[in-house]
Amino acid sequence: MADLILKTDTTRELGTRPSRRLRREGRVPGVVYGLGGDSIPVAVDARDLRSALTTDAGLNALLTLEVDGDRQLGLVKDLQHHPVRNEVIHVDFIRVDADVEVEVDVRMVLVGEAPEVTNEGGVVEQAAFTIRVLSKPEAIPNELSIDISEMTMGDTLRAGDIELPDGVQLAGDSEELVASTSTAVMEIEEPEVDEEAEVELDEDGQPIVSEEGEEAAEDTASEDPAE
Repeated sequence: MADLILKTDTTRELGTRPSRRLRREGRVPGVVYGLGGDSIPVAVDARDLRSALTTDAGLNALLTLEVDGDRQLGLVKDLQHHPVRNEVIHVDFIRVDADVEVEVDVRMVLVGEAPEVTNEGGVVEQAAFTIRVLSKPEAIPNELSIDISEMTMGDTLRAGDIELPDGVQLAGDSEELVASTSTAVMEIEEPEVDEEAEVELDEDGQPIVSEEGEEAAEDTASEDPAE
């Protein structure tokens, strides 16, 4: 069984109003399903759920769900967030068997530097941030580190190129683009224009000088430089 134990309450009422009341009480409505069993509506403590999902494993944390006194191995299948407050408003748990492989998305992190790309004025751009894999629950990697140090200009890295840990195999498209190289684009800042200092032009494109400006110019021209 997993070390992360999450207690569930199976007595929650169904419907929008009861769900809102649960959230005000600091609980999250959800459902547990999978492995041929019935779908069971549950509620979990919001703080306990947040703690369970803030480990290195993230959403792929292997959980022990306490459901009606029975302990079941499970994973988070889906989280729904409030569109404004970003708090979790619903959670789906899926039952899993320790000996049966499951499909999950694992995050990818690009590590290292690509000196040959940098020397040619290029950059490495990450195109995908997760990869779909098939693995037994306890073998699911927390994340996959992708070394980009050998990449050169024009190189691409695809899902099928990634070296996976033992017991983990690719479940998605092997041709999915993960990273590529491109020429770095330098942003040129436009000079700031002082609107107050803008000069009005006449029909010939010559600056129009106000009467005050003409008088000031005449005074300057009449001054004796020796004074």
